[in-house]
Amino acid sequence: MARIAGVDLPRNKQARIALTYIYGIGNPRALRILGAANVDPFRKIQELGEDELNRIRQVIENEGSVEGDLRKDISLNIKRLIEIQSFRGLRHRRNLPVRGQRTHTNARTRKGPRKGTVAGKKKATK
Repeated sequence: MARIAGVDLPRNKQARIALTYIYGIGNPRALRILGAANVDPFRKIQELGEDELNRIRQVIENEGSVEGDLRKDISLNIKRLIEIQSFRGLRHRRNLPVRGQRTHTNARTRKGPRKGTVAGKKKATK
C-alpha cells in the first residue's frame, strides 16, 4: 500500500483518483501534481514504481501544505476570526452559515435538527 503524506492510498484506483484521498488535494491539483512528476494519471497505484511514488511525494512537499498542516492552518484562521470578533468569527462561534446564506428557512445542515415547539404550561383555572 502506497503511503503519501501520512495517508494510505487505495491500490486499485487510478493515480488521479487516489491522490484525492489526501486532504487538500482535489482533481485539478492531483492532475497538476502528476503532470509535474511525469506520471500517467490513468495508471493504478499498484502499478507505480517506488521512484514514481518518490517523485509524487517530492512534488507534494514542494507545492504546499496538505493534511495535518492544512487542517491546522484552517483552524488557526477560524480561531483568529473568532478572537478579533469579526462578523465571520461570530457566525463561526454561533454555528451559523458564514457566507451570507439565509437562515429564516434552510441552513439545517449548519444549524442542526429543528428544535420543535415546546408545549406551553396550562393555565390554572380558578
